[in-house]
Amino acid sequence: MQIQDLPYPDPGVPDARSGPRFLWWLGRNQLGGQFKALAWGLLHFLAVCALPFCVGLAVQSVIDRSGTRLALAGAIMVVCGAGIAVGELMLHRTAVTNWITAAARVQQLLARRTALLGSALTRRVAAGEVVSVSTGDVEKIGWFVEGVSRFSAAAVTVVVVCVALVVYQPALGVIVAVGVPVLAVAVLPLLPRATRRADLQREKAGRATELASDTVAGLRVLRGIGGEELFLDRYRRASQEVRRAAVRSARMWSMISAIQVLLPGLLMIAVVWRGVELARDGRIEVGELVTVYSAVMLLTYPLRHFEEIAMAYSFSRPSAKRAARVLSLERAIDSGGSLAAELPRGDLYDPLTGLLAPAGRFTAVVCGDPDAAGLLAERLGGHPSERSDEGSAEDGDGAGDGARSTSVVLGGVPLDELPLECARTAVLVQDKDPVLLSGTLRELLDVPASGLVSAEAALSAAQCGDVLDALTQGSLDSEDPMDARVTERGRSLSGGQRQRLALARSLITDPEVLVLDEPTSAVDSHTEARIADGVRALRTGRTTVVFTSSPLLLDHADRVVLVHEGEVVAVGAHRELVHSEPRYRAVVTRETEEEAATGAAAKAGGRAELVATAPDAEAALGPAGVNDETALGTVTADDEAVLDGVLEEIEETA
Repeated sequence: MQIQDLPYPDPGVPDARSGPRFLWWLGRNQLGGQFKALAWGLLHFLAVCALPFCVGLAVQSVIDRSGTRLALAGAIMVVCGAGIAVGELMLHRTAVTNWITAAARVQQLLARRTALLGSALTRRVAAGEVVSVSTGDVEKIGWFVEGVSRFSAAAVTVVVVCVALVVYQPALGVIVAVGVPVLAVAVLPLLPRATRRADLQREKAGRATELASDTVAGLRVLRGIGGEELFLDRYRRASQEVRRAAVRSARMWSMISAIQVLLPGLLMIAVVWRGVELARDGRIEVGELVTVYSAVMLLTYPLRHFEEIAMAYSFSRPSAKRAARVLSLERAIDSGGSLAAELPRGDLYDPLTGLLAPAGRFTAVVCGDPDAAGLLAERLGGHPSERSDEGSAEDGDGAGDGARSTSVVLGGVPLDELPLECARTAVLVQDKDPVLLSGTLRELLDVPASGLVSAEAALSAAQCGDVLDALTQGSLDSEDPMDARVTERGRSLSGGQRQRLALARSLITDPEVLVLDEPTSAVDSHTEARIADGVRALRTGRTTVVFTSSPLLLDHADRVVLVHEGEVVAVGAHRELVHSEPRYRAVVTRETEEEAATGAAAKAGGRAELVATAPDAEAALGPAGVNDETALGTVTADDEAVLDGVLEEIEETA
C-alpha cells in the first residue's frame, strides 16, 4: 500500500482484545512494507558497518606500501558510500510510508467504529479520550509500526558484524561478541519502570485533554455562570500534573540514554586496551586494530535503535490499549441486517414503551426526564446505547429473541434486522446538541437527501432568514449566503441560530421518519411558532416525531404522547391533556405540586363564587362533588371561552 492509494478499500477486522494484540495485528497487515524497510535498512546499516573494514584495509595497505590494496579499499569505500546514501533514502521513504499507512488504517477503523456506534460512543467513552485516540495515539502507534523494521535491520546488522569480527580477528572479536549483547540487554531492567512512568504520563495527558475538550465545548455556558476561572484552574492543575509526570518519565529515559552511551564507551576502552597489548606483542596488525576499533564505534549507531524501539513500544502500548478499547465497542443490538436493504414505510412503533407514531402524522412526545427522552429518541432511530433488560435476561436463543422482540418496528419491519445504512436512511434522529461542521453553508447542507426538499425550502421552514443575514455580514468575500463560511461547531452563531441551521439540514434529507429531540429549546416563542408551522407544512405526508415540552410545538401536533417512567401513559391532543392529565400538565407548564394545589383551590373558589352569583351556572358546571379536573376535561374550547366571559362579567359587577 502506497500513500497515494489511501484510503484502504477495507482496513480489515482488528484484533482488539488487548493493546499488544492490536499492535501485532497491525504489524501483520503491514508485512509488505515491513520487509521493504527491512531490506533497505540492511543495505544502509551493513554499508555503514563495512566502512571500518575498508579503513582497516586502507591503513594496512599504506603500512605495507601496497597501492593495489589501497585502490581496492578506496573502491569499496565508494560502493559503501553509495549503499549508505541509497539505503538511507529508501529506508526513510519506506519507513515513513509504513508510519502513515498504519496511522491511516487506525484512523479508518476508528472512523468506521464511530459511525457504527453513533451518539452512543460518547456515553461509553469520554469525548476527550476519543479525540486523544484519533490524534496523538494514532501517531504513536504508527511510530512503533515504523520503528519495528528499522530495529529488525539494526538487530540483524549487529549479529552480522559480531560474527564477522570473530572471524576477522578472534582475539578482539570475542570481546565484542560478548560485550554487544550485554549492551543490548543492559537497559531491560529499567524498561518496566520507564514504561509505567510513560503510561502514567499518557493517562494524565488524556485526562487533561478530556478536561480541555469539555471546557472549550462549554465555554459559552461557563462564561454565563461565571465558572470560567474555576475550570481554568482545574486545567492548570491537570496540566501541572502532566508536566510533573513528563519530567519523571524523561528522567528515566535520560538514564537509559546515558547507559547507552556509557557502556559502549567502556566496551571501546576494553577493546582498545586489549588491542594495544596484542599489537605490541605483534599478534595483530595495526590495520586489524583500526578495523575492530572503528567497528565498535560504528556499532553504537544501530544499537541506538534498540533504545528507540523500547521507547516507541512503551509509548504506543497504552495508546494501542485505548484504541483497542474503542474498537472493541459494539452496538447494543446488531443483527448485521438479516433482511433485504429496502426502505420500509408505515407506522413507527416501539414495543418497549408502547409509543406509536402513525405514518404521515406529526407526533409530539413529552417526557419528564430529558435524558430518558434522548435515549428514547436514539432507540427510535434503531441504535440504542444499551441492550434492553428483556434481551439480556435470556440465555442462548432466548437472548436473541428477547432483544429482537423489543426492536423498534417501522411498517412491521424491525429496524435491528435491517442493514444499518438502510435503517439510518429510513429514520433520521437529530439529538439535542447537533454538531455543525466547519465550511460553507452550501457544504453544510450538502447531505444525502431524497432531492424533494430544496435548501431554500428547508431554510425557510426552519426560519433561518436572520441566520443567512448574519453569515453574509460576517463573510467579506461572499455575497451569496450559501457561500458564507460557518465556523467550527457554529461558534460564531447563537444557540438558537445553530439549532435552526441543524434543523434545516435535517429537513433537507427528507427521511421517511424524522425524529427531533428538543429542536427549538434555544429559540424564542415567536420564532418557535413559525418553525412549528413551517415544519408541519414541509413534512406533510411524512412521519415526524418531536420530543419537546414546548406548548407551541405541542399545540401544532396531530397527536401528543406522554411517556412516564418508560411507558406511554396518555395519548391525545395538547389541550385535552393539559386539562385531563396532571402529570402532563406538570411537565408542560412546569407546575409544582404546591402550585397545583393552589390552582385547584382557586378553581373551587371561583366555582363557588360563580354559583352564588349565577345559580343557573351550577347546572352547566355539573354536580359540586365531581372532581374539578374531570369536569374541566369535558369542557370544550368554546365552552371554556364562554365560561371565561361569565367570570369577567362577575368581576366587573363586583
